[in-house]
Amino acid sequence: QVQLVESGGGEVQPGGSLRLSCAASGIIFNAYNMAWYRQAPGKQRELVATITTFGSTNYADSGKGRYTIPRDNAKNTVYLQMNSLKPEDTAVYYCNRPISPRWGWGQGTQVTVSS
Repeated sequence: QVQLVESGGGEVQPGGSLRLSCAASGIIFNAYNMAWYRQAPGKQRELVATITTFGSTNYADSGKGRYTIPRDNAKNTVYLQMNSLKPEDTAVYYCNRPISPRWGWGQGTQVTVSS
């Protein structure tokens, strides 16, 4: 059974940085493209960044130039490095596959950007 465990969230001031981690188990991690999503209060979950098995990355406009999505296949972990954080980045962040069928969602990690 696939398990995704997100961590690294917290409360930061605007302009700050956070590094989120997503540890995956139950899969051959290096065989899958991975993605980060976020869901703000009252909004739908949205895709923010993807990384392929070859390391190619793509970002939603909201994160371009501020987010990076590295992966460490030896640790079965994908990261989301977020810099220059803005209040509108406040959300619960999740990892999963970038396409259907997605695995069961983890608990997510809360990111709050506030002064």
